[in-house]
Amino acid sequence: MNNTGNSFMEATGNIDYTFTNNFMFQIILNENNLVLKGLISSLLHLPLEEIASVVIENPIELGKEIDQKDFILDIRVKLNNHTTINLEMQVLNEYNWPDRSLSYLCRTFDQLCSGQDYTLTRPVIHIGILDFTLFPKSPEFYATYKLLNIKNHEVYNDKFILSVLSLKQIELATEEDKAWEIDKWSRLFSAKTWRDIKMIAENNEILTSAAESLYQYNSDWIVRERCRAREDYERHQQYVKEKFARDEATIKEQEVALREKEAIIEEQRKLLEEQEALIKSLKEKNAHAK
Repeated sequence: MNNTGNSFMEATGNIDYTFTNNFMFQIILNENNLVLKGLISSLLHLPLEEIASVVIENPIELGKEIDQKDFILDIRVKLNNHTTINLEMQVLNEYNWPDRSLSYLCRTFDQLCSGQDYTLTRPVIHIGILDFTLFPKSPEFYATYKLLNIKNHEVYNDKFILSVLSLKQIELATEEDKAWEIDKWSRLFSAKTWRDIKMIAENNEILTSAAESLYQYNSDWIVRERCRAREDYERHQQYVKEKFARDEATIKEQEVALREKEAIIEEQRKLLEEQEALIKSLKEKNAHAK
């Protein structure tokens, strides 16, 4: 990144740490309430004027020492002091997202104290922003899931909601997605250069504010160190996953080779048995002939 001033409008080149860096994503939403409100407004199709407050319940502290716990980064938000929203940016496909997101949602939903009436349970929403396609056979840009009757599609409970935004499927954005500018948010999150950021944020106050925060925190040494640590962690996770896949492939190849060798040995055993039977038969004939 080339910094030539105090604004992202003067920056050129590639962005060192983009929104897809989990820590960068979290610190911006932690520190810029306007951006947090704007993102939730778009994702929930909720007009800004209907958002009285958004409060992060698990804020991060920049001064804290980095440890493994910091690498589990979801943002828990209380909307209008009523609805709990979990926001999570996920770059690596660990092939467990449906189970993982459901587990997060269930833990958040289980919020009642002993003795409280079940009707007091408040809505919970888990929104995953994924830099991969969750279901390759049926790709979608932005999908929302609820508990419902599989016959007549009647909603069983609207307090329990899962949403998935795929940064890899922006071209599948519907007209409704575009009306709520979810596609613009996704392009902002996916942008790799300051030139792209400028084009995406142009004439949009909230996206411009998000871009300014991105520029500010790319210039902050502490934030950069945390972002670098997050990238190192993801690289290690990717290495472990790829190594596991390679080892698993090697084991499968060895198993196939072993089965082939066992089949050859079995064929040779049968052939040997046939030869031994033939020799025995010939010996018996010779013995009778004498």
